[in-house]
Amino acid sequence: MKPVLSTPAKPWLDLAPPARRSLISLTPLIDVVFILLVFFMLAASFHDWRAIDLGAPAKTASQKPPSLEKSVLIEVRANDLRVSGETVSLQGLKAKLSPLLSNSKAPRIFIRPDRGVALQQAVRVLDLLSEIGATKVSMIRGRERNP
Repeated sequence: MKPVLSTPAKPWLDLAPPARRSLISLTPLIDVVFILLVFFMLAASFHDWRAIDLGAPAKTASQKPPSLEKSVLIEVRANDLRVSGETVSLQGLKAKLSPLLSNSKAPRIFIRPDRGVALQQAVRVLDLLSEIGATKVSMIRGRERNP
């Protein structure tokens, strides 16, 4: 008797082990990330057009401190501004300093924000000073506000 070869009754059934899934290639992902990086580098502007130029004086032993007799102190507080001890509004500050800055010997202006004052308030004062032509402007460290 001859051995009978068994043929599968259903040829569409494949009993072979399942093929291993291919891994996702990272090359297209890297290409997309690179293209986005190049796009944002070309589209972004790294020049800060609203920068405020504040120069800090260098500390040297031979340098004399600036003369305080021709200076104005502006204190930026949480609710108001004080110019040389007098409370003023932002427009009052403009009216008070405009005549002083019109002559050739403009005073040096010191801005001292109190601790806890929002940076935007100090920036508003700096913008106003820039608008009226102040060039000798310095920021000094704030102090605790006394009640």
